[in-house]
Amino acid sequence: MISTILGVGIRISSNSFLNVFQKFLTQNGNKSTVINFYTYLGISFISLFLLTNIHIAFSNELVINFLIMGVLGALGNFFIIKALSIGDLSSLAPMNSYKPVVALIIAFLYLGEIPSLLAIVGIAFIIVGTYCLYSKKDVINIRAVIYRVLALIFSGSEAVFIKKVLLLTNLPVSFALWAFSGLIFATIFLLLSKHKPQINNVKYQLLLILTVMLMQYSTNFVFSKINVSSALALFQISTILSVFLGINIFKEKGLLRKVTASVIMLVGAVIIILN
Repeated sequence: MISTILGVGIRISSNSFLNVFQKFLTQNGNKSTVINFYTYLGISFISLFLLTNIHIAFSNELVINFLIMGVLGALGNFFIIKALSIGDLSSLAPMNSYKPVVALIIAFLYLGEIPSLLAIVGIAFIIVGTYCLYSKKDVINIRAVIYRVLALIFSGSEAVFIKKVLLLTNLPVSFALWAFSGLIFATIFLLLSKHKPQINNVKYQLLLILTVMLMQYSTNFVFSKINVSSALALFQISTILSVFLGINIFKEKGLLRKVTASVIMLVGAVIIILN
């Protein structure tokens, strides 16, 4: 239990700070496809050390889940970077509370994890929290919201396939496969975009690689202990931290309203845990 709590804590803090580094990089003129590529490249290189003297038996089932996990992860990461490049961190972060809802639906269809009435109540809280998130005076960046929604759909769906790969392998192998699969599709996206693979701020890119690595390894660890929807619900605590980081680092406005909305959405996520 203590190790699970520690894993959740690492995941919450690393997830919030990686968004900060992603936003810093985009503010310095770095392209989303380039940031995405170097993130997966750095983690893939580090992951090689996890596979020393480990033999992976690739079955058809593992390969299929490996590829689906990769394309969903690369797309999710790409769209969150795009959203942060044009939107406020403190406004976009609470929307992450919808991720357990997406994962709950996919987990029901793919893993047979059946939601309860409490899960439906939790979804209702998340919707109410979303309504409270924005004031009538806010100028909402529709493109940023669309990118954020796409990001949570892809990353929420990815979580189910990460869990499946984890069940078929083990913790270090599933983490390494996550990195390699993401690198394959991040490379494809970079080539299609025809952007120059140039990073203007190496320090923030290295910090991003470190925090994403911590985030994903702790995510896989927690997935190995509890089911997908419960884990993603716990992870939503990071939204409150992200709101504070957005307000303090990027001088964004509406602290009280955004924290209130985040708490309401967090309550909905916690209710889903009871599922």
